[in-house]
Amino acid sequence: MEINAKSKIGELLKEYPNLIEFLPTLSPVYKKIKNPILRKTLGRTATLEMIAEMGDIEINTLISKIKSEIQNKESSQVPIAEKRKEQLKEIIRDLHKGEDMNILKQRFAELIKDVSPSEISYMEQSLIDEGMPESEVKRLCDVHVEVFKQSLEKQKRPKTEPGHPVHTFMLENRESEKILGQLDSLLELLGNSPDKKTFETHKKNLENVVDRLSIIDIHYLRKENQLFPLLETHDVSGPTQVMWEIHDDIRADMKILKKYISQENTIETVTIIKKLTQMIKDMIYKEEYILYPMSLETLTEKDWLKVKKGEEEIGYAWVKPKGDWSSAETISDEEHNISGVLSLDTGALTLRQVNLMLKHLPIDISFIDDKDEVAYYSDTAERIFPRSAGVIGRKVQKCHPPKSVHVVEKILKEFKDGKKNVAEFWIQLSGKFIYIRYFAVRNKKGEYQGTLEVSQEITNIKKLEGERRLLDWV
Repeated sequence: MEINAKSKIGELLKEYPNLIEFLPTLSPVYKKIKNPILRKTLGRTATLEMIAEMGDIEINTLISKIKSEIQNKESSQVPIAEKRKEQLKEIIRDLHKGEDMNILKQRFAELIKDVSPSEISYMEQSLIDEGMPESEVKRLCDVHVEVFKQSLEKQKRPKTEPGHPVHTFMLENRESEKILGQLDSLLELLGNSPDKKTFETHKKNLENVVDRLSIIDIHYLRKENQLFPLLETHDVSGPTQVMWEIHDDIRADMKILKKYISQENTIETVTIIKKLTQMIKDMIYKEEYILYPMSLETLTEKDWLKVKKGEEEIGYAWVKPKGDWSSAETISDEEHNISGVLSLDTGALTLRQVNLMLKHLPIDISFIDDKDEVAYYSDTAERIFPRSAGVIGRKVQKCHPPKSVHVVEKILKEFKDGKKNVAEFWIQLSGKFIYIRYFAVRNKKGEYQGTLEVSQEITNIKKLEGERRLLDWV
């Protein structure tokens, strides 16, 4: 970061937090900088030139002392930090090799007494960047947490204002814990090998509790569509992809559990409940001791405002935000300027008319540009698949579960190579028949310009027979 008279003190303190303690040694006036509220307000506008004047210090002297402090701090800390990172990564590698857990715990205890959530995230990201498959990191993710658990539990869970996205996420976690407690109570009544009569006695209650627990999918969707895209803009993607894979494992097991209950597969039901509840409890732990603290360290106030603005598009699991948190930051509305007229090949429409037309289509559409980035999605009243503004500008590969990314890549490659123009799928989802098509978008020269995704719920269309020639609104 370049440091000169026009440098903003807020940006400087964010980049070099050690200056918060250093600056007051230069002038008593700078003790105010230790106040986090003042740092937020003053930091956005005050330049080093203004700070120098406040402390009655010549600007060149101030800059020189700041640069010297930064250099001294970096020279004393970087080698240690890099060494620690490599040692932490070596512990993870040995985990994957099957080393004894107790020995690894001892090595970790000798290495470090505490470790920040960001370091764990950075370490996993480094392993993925170096070629370790995300599926491998996921496979032993629980073991990673087990190694770090003692250190992490010394840290306090993050605290945020009511209404802040993290506050709402954690409210949902408390609610999910209550439901998990109900499942645990039912397991005690069922036992490990319940007979048919005992199972039938508790079947209805079990179905109700599992249906309520399945709402956790909304919690995961908000993470995937709101939180993860913003973290990716700060080069944090590996750990979030690993977490998404675990979300999908939970979703898959939830479907299997419902099937087992319906078929009254008693022992299988008990077995998968134990597995599923442990996965969800572990996910809560990872969120509150790793993901949320790391996110709070990484994301800016403007980022959190973007997360907040898109929440209601996806919805909430069991609870609503409690509080009216808002950021002092604002998001420009320039991108929403829909004035003007658009000349088309077969007519002309105002941009407002185009926007309304797309919103009223009986299908969901998304457009991915030639750089594989999501440029648009139609905000229809009843979207089939949840979307939020957080996906705009996101690589389309990041918008899909890791296990299906290879299919996305194959479609895009065939479209770009000019070998294919259409890819289509159909699935059954919650009793609905969904028809999904991808179209290569090309200019008059046949050059690839992007991909159009079209999703349509066709359950009733499939049932149509004969004709209807008269209006029937009855």
